[in-house]
Amino acid sequence: MSARDAWKSKLGFILAAVGSAVGLGNIWKFPYIVGKNGGSAFIFIYLACIILAGIPILIAEIYIGKKSQLNPVGAFRFFQKGKFPFSIIGYIGVFCGIIILSYYSVITGWICHYLMLSFRGFSGTETEIKEIFTTMNATPWINIAWHTFVMGTIMLILVKGVRQGIEAVSKILMPMLGLLLFVLVCYSLTLDGMKEAWHFLTYPDFSKISGGSILEALGTSFFTLSLGMGAMITYGSYLKGDVSITKSAVQIASIDTLIAFLAGIVIFPIVFSNNLEPSAGPGLIFQTLPVLFAKMPGGHIVSVIFFSLVLFAAITSAISLLEVAVSFIIDEFKCSRIKAILIMGTVIWLLGILSAVSSWNVAGTPFLDLFDKIASCYMLPLGGLCTALVFGWAITTESKYKEIGTSAVTKTLLFAAKYVSPILLLVVFLKEIGLF
Repeated sequence: MSARDAWKSKLGFILAAVGSAVGLGNIWKFPYIVGKNGGSAFIFIYLACIILAGIPILIAEIYIGKKSQLNPVGAFRFFQKGKFPFSIIGYIGVFCGIIILSYYSVITGWICHYLMLSFRGFSGTETEIKEIFTTMNATPWINIAWHTFVMGTIMLILVKGVRQGIEAVSKILMPMLGLLLFVLVCYSLTLDGMKEAWHFLTYPDFSKISGGSILEALGTSFFTLSLGMGAMITYGSYLKGDVSITKSAVQIASIDTLIAFLAGIVIFPIVFSNNLEPSAGPGLIFQTLPVLFAKMPGGHIVSVIFFSLVLFAAITSAISLLEVAVSFIIDEFKCSRIKAILIMGTVIWLLGILSAVSSWNVAGTPFLDLFDKIASCYMLPLGGLCTALVFGWAITTESKYKEIGTSAVTKTLLFAAKYVSPILLLVVFLKEIGLF
């Protein structure tokens, strides 16, 4: 076996980690959840959750990966104390990533389809444009074809390895994502609904906040940073030398949160300009927005830019999910990168076909929804909770100080990782399984 691959630069790691964190959750899910929970009041709570749970667990995952230089399974085994097999926590992350990517690839395929349609422009009646998604989703060969294209693209990127594959692509896609987002923000500033959108995003109305809103903010803060699925542990394992884990984690979380906020600035002016509810729902991106793009001045160009932006975000996240599984196979079974990619890529592709065929279901629940519930509601919070407990209680404070530092900020975040984050994640997990 060759020596373990590594990032060429700290910038490469930051961009790749941000690419993993910035995904459909930022551009699709975050604005919808903000809209559903009353706007900026939710954002304030979300930011608190990022500080109390998101960044501490992000530090924990990067530390565990960097210290062990192993995949999630091997990394937790590296820190094992006593008879309880810590490697189980790593398996939760790996399998969670596999399940998520299987349906995430299908959704990314939808984005590819809509990007292709954007180049010719959306036209027709409102009903006809909305029917595009219904028709696409009910046509298995279209979903399978795009799912195959997405998985094939990701596999080809990973063949090049960490430096020439993941890092090189991240250095291209993330700046392009930022540029496209900037262009869309500038466009949204010209819309009639911008004033109302800005008020919605910056003036809190805490009367609309409930206990459910707080729990949703916590869950969203965790999901949007790609935590609990082994991605940040895997990316951390490719870190070498003297890199500030705390500073890196804060930078990653800050950029990720900024992009989510800017996505709201893009979407909400469009929503308010057309007298729609800000809580329009997940169907906004595939049914409502295409109708609005068809009506808007310059909507053809805006739709191309928008779906390109969403595609870049989805691809960079998908890359990290497959890399978790590939790293696991390479480390645990001592095989080549190409062989690991072929094995895991094929397994995930086959699993994704279940989600691609919308008519296939379990007790009336489509496989895509079932897989999303299993991963997002159970595996992610459980994996995060276990990670917090291992990092906070099984690893000595001296060991963490040696690797992470002893600044006041670091000590505060380590305190949160040990005492605050586990309690918050336990509450989320109990809520998801119906015990809270």
